[in-house]
Formats: sequence, structure tokens, C-alpha cells
Amino acid sequence: MTRVYVCSCFGITEKQVKEHADAGACTPRQIASACKAGTDCGSCVRRIQAILGRGACPRRELLEQGEPALSDLSEAA
Repeated sequence: MTRVYVCSCFGITEKQVKEHADAGACTPRQIASACKAGTDCGSCVRRIQAILGRGACPRRELLEQGEPALSDLSEAA
């Protein structure tokens, strides 16, 4: 099994970033809140943006209303 690391500083894999995105994280900042990726040297932020893409956020409506948009990500970890 090959692990593709997105964040070397915290050992966060592409799979983990995608799991957090599936749980509702729509921005690199939300990914950072979920798993710390992008909070140290910052070299992975563009990669995280690429993984998230520019598609519609499944929870964008909640964000725009000021509601919490993330599910409990501790279960995904």
C-alpha cells in the first residue's frame, strides 16, 4: 500500500484530507482545523486546495448561514 503524503510536517495523507473533505471541510483552513495540515511550514496548502478543487461545497449553504458545516471529524481520524 502506497501512502501519498500531503503534509510531511504532520504526516497527513491524501486519503485523510479527502476523508475530512467528505465530512464537510470545504477550505484549507477547515482541513487545518481538522488535522493540522498546512499549519506548520505551509508548503502543502496549494496541494490541499487542489484536492478540494473548485467544485461546490456540499455544506456551502450552512456556511453562508453562519451554521457549523463540519461533522464530528474525530470519528474519521
